[in-house]
Amino acid sequence: MASSKLHRLIEKREAVTARIKQEQNKMRATERRSDTRRKVLAGAAVLEWAKRDSEFAARLNTELKAFLVRDADRALFNLSPLQHIEQKRPEPVPRA
Repeated sequence: MASSKLHRLIEKREAVTARIKQEQNKMRATERRSDTRRKVLAGAAVLEWAKRDSEFAARLNTELKAFLVRDADRALFNLSPLQHIEQKRPEPVPRA
Protein backbone atom coordinates (compact mmCIF):
# COMPACT_ATOMS: atom_id res chain seq x y z
CA MET A 1 0.00 0.00 0.00
CA ALA A 2 2.69 2.48 1.01
CA SER A 3 4.82 1.62 -2.02
CA SER A 4 1.93 2.38 -4.42
CA LYS A 5 1.41 5.76 -2.72
CA LEU A 6 5.13 6.44 -3.02
CA HIS A 7 5.04 5.38 -6.67
CA ARG A 8 2.14 7.81 -7.37
CA LEU A 9 3.98 10.64 -5.65
CA ILE A 10 7.13 9.95 -7.67
CA GLU A 11 5.09 9.96 -10.89
CA LYS A 12 3.50 13.30 -9.89
CA ARG A 13 6.92 14.76 -9.13
CA GLU A 14 8.23 13.62 -12.51
CA ALA A 15 5.19 15.13 -14.26
CA VAL A 16 5.65 18.45 -12.44
CA THR A 17 9.38 18.43 -13.25
CA ALA A 18 8.58 17.84 -16.91
CA ARG A 19 6.07 20.73 -16.92
CA ILE A 20 8.62 23.01 -15.25
CA LYS A 21 11.21 22.17 -17.93
CA GLN A 22 8.61 22.74 -20.63
CA GLU A 23 7.76 26.19 -19.25
CA GLN A 24 11.44 27.07 -18.89
CA ASN A 25 12.02 26.10 -22.53
CA LYS A 26 9.07 28.27 -23.61
CA MET A 27 10.47 31.22 -21.66
CA ARG A 28 13.94 30.76 -23.20
CA ALA A 29 12.45 30.52 -26.70
CA THR A 30 10.40 33.68 -26.14
CA GLU A 31 13.48 35.54 -24.89
CA ARG A 32 15.52 34.37 -27.91
CA ARG A 33 12.80 35.59 -30.26
CA SER A 34 12.66 38.95 -28.46
CA ASP A 35 16.44 39.27 -28.54
CA THR A 36 16.49 38.51 -32.27
CA ARG A 37 13.72 41.05 -32.90
CA ARG A 38 15.61 43.73 -30.92
CA LYS A 39 18.74 43.07 -32.99
CA VAL A 40 16.83 43.23 -36.28
CA LEU A 41 15.12 46.50 -35.31
CA ALA A 42 18.34 48.06 -34.01
CA GLY A 43 20.14 46.97 -37.18
CA ALA A 44 17.40 48.47 -39.36
CA ALA A 45 17.67 51.75 -37.48
CA VAL A 46 21.45 51.79 -37.85
CA LEU A 47 21.26 51.04 -41.58
CA GLU A 48 18.70 53.84 -42.08
CA TRP A 49 20.96 56.23 -40.19
CA ALA A 50 23.89 55.16 -42.37
CA LYS A 51 21.85 55.97 -45.51
CA ARG A 52 21.36 59.55 -44.33
CA ASP A 53 24.78 60.22 -42.80
CA SER A 54 27.85 59.39 -44.90
CA GLU A 55 30.24 59.97 -42.00
CA PHE A 56 28.32 57.49 -39.88
CA ALA A 57 28.17 55.08 -42.84
CA ALA A 58 31.96 55.18 -43.12
CA ARG A 59 32.35 54.53 -39.40
CA LEU A 60 29.85 51.66 -39.57
CA ASN A 61 31.72 50.16 -42.51
CA THR A 62 34.99 50.32 -40.57
CA GLU A 63 33.39 48.63 -37.58
CA LEU A 64 31.81 45.92 -39.73
CA LYS A 65 35.14 45.20 -41.41
CA ALA A 66 36.68 44.61 -38.00
CA PHE A 67 33.71 42.76 -36.49
CA LEU A 68 32.69 40.37 -39.24
CA VAL A 69 35.01 37.40 -39.60
CA ARG A 70 32.91 34.88 -41.53
CA ASP A 71 33.09 35.34 -45.29
CA ALA A 72 29.35 34.69 -45.68
CA ASP A 73 28.60 37.48 -43.19
CA ARG A 74 31.03 39.85 -44.89
CA ALA A 75 29.40 39.14 -48.27
CA LEU A 76 26.07 40.42 -46.90
CA PHE A 77 27.69 43.84 -46.53
CA ASN A 78 29.69 43.65 -49.78
CA LEU A 79 32.94 43.32 -47.86
CA SER A 80 35.79 41.35 -49.32
CA PRO A 81 36.61 37.99 -47.72
CA LEU A 82 39.33 37.92 -45.12
CA GLN A 83 42.67 36.58 -46.20
CA HIS A 84 42.79 33.25 -44.50
CA ILE A 85 46.38 32.58 -43.61
CA GLU A 86 46.92 29.01 -42.63
CA GLN A 87 49.53 28.71 -40.01
CA LYS A 88 51.94 25.96 -40.75
CA ARG A 89 52.56 23.60 -37.91
CA PRO A 90 56.18 22.98 -37.08
CA GLU A 91 57.51 19.64 -38.17
CA PRO A 92 57.59 17.16 -35.31
CA VAL A 93 60.98 16.55 -33.84
CA PRO A 94 62.05 12.95 -34.41
CA ARG A 95 62.54 11.02 -31.21
CA ALA A 96 65.76 9.22 -30.62
